[in-house]
Amino acid sequence: MKTYIGCGKKKSSIARIFFKIKKNKIKINNLNINEYFNKKLNYKLIFDPIKLTNSKNLDIKVNVKGGGKCSQIMAIRNGLALALLNYSKKYKKILSDNKLLTRDSRIVERKKIGKVKSRKSKQFSKR
Repeated sequence: MKTYIGCGKKKSSIARIFFKIKKNKIKINNLNINEYFNKKLNYKLIFDPIKLTNSKNLDIKVNVKGGGKCSQIMAIRNGLALALLNYSKKYKKILSDNKLLTRDSRIVERKKIGKVKSRKSKQFSKR
């Protein structure tokens, strides 16, 4: 069995995806998806690349670290789309039309010297 790999990123979250064509299950950091993400969080976005490509019987293993849960979901989604692209090049048009292959490169701006945060200044008094 060949293993297909994809790496997705969002903010400071990094997700590494490994999948095989076996049985239909997903493990995130050796936990079930319901155990890792609570029910309140909408983790259905992860399955967008699978639904669009009509892929079945994927045994998915995910290693994700960094960031919050929301950015981890988006990193997994991006990595899964890239892994599906490694599996078959015919999915490129579908995935790129739905903007699943592009990495969201926005990160937190660094704090500058003399400022409170990256842009926020101390209160200024004229008199």
